[in-house]
Amino acid sequence: MTRRAAKGTTPATGPSAAASPRPAMMLGLATIGFAVTFWAWALLSPLSATLREQLSLTSFQQSLLVAVPVIVGSLGRIPVGALTDRLGARRMFPVVALLTVLPVLYLGHLASSFAGYLVGGFFLGLGGTTFAIGIPFVNSWYPPQRRGLALGIFGVGMGGTAISAFSTVQLAKAVGPSFPFDLVAAALVVYAAVVYLLLRDRPDRPVAPGSMLSRLATTLRMPVTWALSFLYAVAFGGFVAFSVYLPTYLTNAYHLDRADAALRTAGFVLLAVAMRPVGGWLSDHFRPTSVLVIAYGAVALLALGAALALPLAPVGTAAFLGMAAALGTATGAVFALLARLVVAERVGSVTGVVGAAGGLGGFFPPLVMGLVYGWLRDYMVGFLLLAATAAAAGVYTATVMRRRVEQGPAPAGG
Repeated sequence: MTRRAAKGTTPATGPSAAASPRPAMMLGLATIGFAVTFWAWALLSPLSATLREQLSLTSFQQSLLVAVPVIVGSLGRIPVGALTDRLGARRMFPVVALLTVLPVLYLGHLASSFAGYLVGGFFLGLGGTTFAIGIPFVNSWYPPQRRGLALGIFGVGMGGTAISAFSTVQLAKAVGPSFPFDLVAAALVVYAAVVYLLLRDRPDRPVAPGSMLSRLATTLRMPVTWALSFLYAVAFGGFVAFSVYLPTYLTNAYHLDRADAALRTAGFVLLAVAMRPVGGWLSDHFRPTSVLVIAYGAVALLALGAALALPLAPVGTAAFLGMAAALGTATGAVFALLARLVVAERVGSVTGVVGAAGGLGGFFPPLVMGLVYGWLRDYMVGFLLLAATAAAAGVYTATVMRRRVEQGPAPAGG
């Protein structure tokens, strides 16, 4: 049964909910928590080259150290999203933040071997699950006509990975190897305390019935879950793939030095992050399916341009920045679409699965690009596959998903 509205409260879709300053405060707290936990989640990646030298790791072991927190964080969103539907964000945010402190301090002070860092990285993945806490929380505080922008603003918290990328190595060199971990641990503890005191779930928040396993089973039986997972895997997976593989591509295809390639990649990431709330805002004012069709169409066309290996300045750069803007827009629009297609008490569960699909979707394109380049010494086929996938996502959105929006939110079993 859903929880009844508390006496004197305004329903989540009422106009006064949007006018109150409270939703903005809740959105700010959730976004900060998302950024801080993602900062923790991404601590190992910038240090992977240093750890490779210190521990005499192979390339595969180095890649595994970086991949384990990402995989665990992506898959962990599934149970965390289901728990959030039941327990609420006020409990889940501080608990996840405090539990993440433990692997952060372990990695900063106790880990000294490949196995030790692997174990620490496994539990560090917990920090990547907060995405599935924040989406249903923000969704409950905002009326339908403003959810796209609100969810997009929350999504900016994924920029916590950029904070880690820009600061971890520099702080380790300037202060000491343990300092970045201590700083993040302190930030997590402070955030947990603040959020415990200030964060509040909406009083009339609908609570999903049944056990976590039964809710997950129901979520996985819903066709809309898999449809949204596909769309997010293309959008967010494409963003992740480029943020990981673009430096390698630029050094191989255009012979840039590592510093220049890293700087250009940072520009790609920042533009994609900035465009996420834009995608949500556009979805509030236009149909999210229309926004997605245009975004996926732009990715397909720009990927075709990239396949031609055009000169980097200015055409190639414009193509990659255009893809960043389109992918960022699509990530915001997918969750605006989710808010329209999924009943409130199941948003957390569906978000967990969709978020996992997006995180895991980022692993396949770099593998494909690497295999294609190793086989043909050319990236054309890889970009053609990206163009075909984006075009398929656009066509699917324009047909199947548009009909689903017209039908309204999916019932629990459909």
